[in-house]
Amino acid sequence: MVVSVGGRILVEYGDPKYVSATASIRKSILAMMYGKYVANGTIDLNKTVKQIGLDDVQKFLPREELARLEWLLMGRSGIFHPDGEPDPDPSDNPPARGSQLPGTFFYYNGWDFNAAGTAFEKLTGKDIYDALQTDLAEPIGMQDYDRKRQKKNSGMPYSVHAGYPMYLSTRDMARIGLLMLRGGEWNGKRILPDHWPDYLTELITPAHDIFPTSLRIVQTNGPSRWGYGRMWWVWDQPKQPAGISVSEFTGAYMAWGTGGQFIVVLPWLDMVVAHKVEIEGDAAGDMPPLEQSTILQMVIATRCKGPCK
Repeated sequence: MVVSVGGRILVEYGDPKYVSATASIRKSILAMMYGKYVANGTIDLNKTVKQIGLDDVQKFLPREELARLEWLLMGRSGIFHPDGEPDPDPSDNPPARGSQLPGTFFYYNGWDFNAAGTAFEKLTGKDIYDALQTDLAEPIGMQDYDRKRQKKNSGMPYSVHAGYPMYLSTRDMARIGLLMLRGGEWNGKRILPDHWPDYLTELITPAHDIFPTSLRIVQTNGPSRWGYGRMWWVWDQPKQPAGISVSEFTGAYMAWGTGGQFIVVLPWLDMVVAHKVEIEGDAAGDMPPLEQSTILQMVIATRCKGPCK
């Protein structure tokens, strides 16, 4: 774990330079990489999956062809293709194909996000990992990014769209969080387009509309408050009237992966918490969402309530 406050490291726990898979944090990082190419016109988020050429092993239904690229980033394509072997938990399986209009229903699924990776490479002409190195890793001084460690996972025979795991260290994950916290600037240099982090972390899907329901993350203080934006989880909190105190999670957002991988950005505290658990091999572990939430609450509880000495 790495915790930074005010852009400076407050706490390190474990080995922050250890490189391993970051699970679904990859999706949030890809969304950051989209910004440069949307801003310069290389990527048009209004293009449909048909126009981009994202057809799969199972061909699109007529209504699925209308899904726009932006809806893939939101998890709202309405395309319920398999991205790999079916989930053994029936509660996590998608609705019937063609049952939802594109753009209207949130389904957190691998197909949308893998297809968004294919679209990125088709439209930019760049490999995801090469772009990650030149557009993010080098500009923000990632210390442990190794291009040779990165390798895609084939989705065949179920899908032509490959997964794109990202192998990063926890301290480099913290840099990703700080770049978002600083609005896309790093040491006075603009890395992401102006307002792109705001665009990604706009609440699109409220917490109560998250599907599958198993992803309605349990909190220590009650039901889930994490909704979804564009490839980033967003704290779903009603706006408070002027003069009403706000919680430490006000404006928070998170890149979240299975087993205990997360980058949580807490703007109200000027804080980033990056946390990782080994999820591959003999050392693989699993951290339930309640434990993740407890760690965050414990970190937040250590802050000074008055002037710090």
